[in-house]
Amino acid sequence: MKYDPNKHHRRSIRLPGYDYRTPGAYFITICSWQRECLFGEVINDKMQLSPYGKTVLFNWSLLPKRYENLALDNFIVMPNHVHGIIFLKGSPETNYTESDKLGQRKSKIHPLSEIVRGLKTSSARRINQMRYLTGISVWQRGYYEHIIRNEESLFAIRKYIINNPLLWGKDELYPHNSVKINESSPLALEWNGKSYIQSIVL
Repeated sequence: MKYDPNKHHRRSIRLPGYDYRTPGAYFITICSWQRECLFGEVINDKMQLSPYGKTVLFNWSLLPKRYENLALDNFIVMPNHVHGIIFLKGSPETNYTESDKLGQRKSKIHPLSEIVRGLKTSSARRINQMRYLTGISVWQRGYYEHIIRNEESLFAIRKYIINNPLLWGKDELYPHNSVKINESSPLALEWNGKSYIQSIVL
């Protein structure tokens, strides 16, 4: 299936029973709180980072030092969100020991959710220090993810990330294009259940 950015970078549902420590490539999107344009602006089809945007980029670059089981791929900071590709390495089966299961020591294989949480926490802490604020949300709760299944999909998503500034005015996360979805909305129905899970598998 061809990668469709208008369809495939929306909210995904965690696959039931899927182990998000599994080695592979993952495409993530994280939005700022209430989609506020904190991180800079697009000028002449190029992203110009604010100091807050540079902070996010810096904390992204530190992730491999904090989590030994990952490698970073394409990444971009947009005015009110970020897109990135994370590769998880290692094997949960061979690295997750009985002592880990008993809680006697922490596994070195970190799940995707822990890595994303680490990025959000570290960058938010520093941004709020820069703003002289405390207890103010920088990121919206949760994140969007997609499991990249093959090389064709990986290539398409890399291209989408690189070209994101060119598409900014048409992006659903562009401020004037954003629509708040509630649970009763017809659009929300495609975010629930088996049909949507199938639609995000490339």
